[in-house]
Amino acid sequence: MVSQNINATLSPEDIQQIKAAIQTIQQKLPFLINLSTEERRKLFKMGDKSLAFVNNSLTAAQSNPDILPATFDLQEFVRDYQLAATLTELLIALRQLNEQVDDTLLAVGSEAMSSSLTVYEYVKTAAKKTPGLKSLAEQLGERFKAIRNKPVEPGSGS
Repeated sequence: MVSQNINATLSPEDIQQIKAAIQTIQQKLPFLINLSTEERRKLFKMGDKSLAFVNNSLTAAQSNPDILPATFDLQEFVRDYQLAATLTELLIALRQLNEQVDDTLLAVGSEAMSSSLTVYEYVKTAAKKTPGLKSLAEQLGERFKAIRNKPVEPGSGS
C-alpha cells in the first residue's frame, strides 16, 4: 500500500489532550538529558549486542559480590541496568509511534500538495480569462520559481 486517503481531523480538545499526555510523559521522566554530539561520541554505546554482555556482567557481579572492590556500587549498577532496559522498551514504543506519525504526515502532506497542484492549475487556466486571478497565479507560482531557475547538476535527477 503506497498511500491511502487520510480523512481525519483533530479537535482542539484532542490536540490539548495529546499535548498534555506528552507533557505527562516528560514529567514522569524528569531525569532525561540532552547530550551534545561530542558527548554522545565519547560515551560507550549499549546496543542489542551489548545488552547480553551487560546482563551477564550484572549476573556475575550479583553472584560474586566479594570480587568487587568496596568502592563498586552494585546497587547503582542494578538501577542503571533496569532503567536502561525500561527506557529501551519505551523507546521502541515511541519509535513506532514516531514512525506512524511521520508516515501519516508524509501521506497527508502529499495529499494536500496534490490538491494544491490541482488548484494551481485551475487558477493558472482561469487567470487567462478571469480578472484578478493573475496575481494569485503568480503568487502560487513562486513555489516553483527556485526550482525552474536552479541549475541542474549532472546526476541530480532534478
